Amino acid sequence: MAKPNVVSRKELIESAQKCLVEQGIDKFTLKAVAEIAGVTQGTVYYHFRTKEQLLLEVVKDICDRSWGELSEGNENTIQEAIKSAKSRCSHDSFFHKLFLIVMVSGFKNEKIREQLSSILKKENIALSNHLLTIWSKSPIEGISMETWGIFFNAIVDGLALQALLFENFPVEKIYHELEQLFLGISKLQKEGGN
Repeated sequence: MAKPNVVSRKELIESAQKCLVEQGIDKFTLKAVAEIAGVTQGTVYYHFRTKEQLLLEVVKDICDRSWGELSEGNENTIQEAIKSAKSRCSHDSFFHKLFLIVMVSGFKNEKIREQLSSILKKENIALSNHLLTIWSKSPIEGISMETWGIFFNAIVDGLALQALLFENFPVEKIYHELEQLFLGISKLQKEGGN
């Protein structure tokens, strides 16, 4: 039985995310989202005129949540970001399955691709800026702070992909060693007098 038309956009976005992960992009429709949300298709259509509009809102929601801790600006932000990324890194990670499904859909949809590109750029900049609160400048000559942000972002995304693919991926070990890498690079920076 369908719920009354008292459903929020947020609840519909969550249902859309669940639909994408459970059914895949090929079966992602406003009707499928309505079924998961327990509402009529008209209710979904009231909030989102097209599947593309809903998918763009899903992308926005993913990205608003993905690096929220980076906006706090404390000195432990990178370590907190590593801890947060580790908590989402698993063989059954809903977040990363959703992110990768949406990323793949961006290859066919320029609006989604542009939005994801914008989000990744913001994440890279946020990481670079937070690294500057820890390092006065790059710990290795010839590598810009902007590149360090991109490196750390790519490492986290790559680890998430590997965890999704390898059932026994050693998350604890890998993230411990990632933190050691970060601490080692920080130590280099301090010893170099930068």
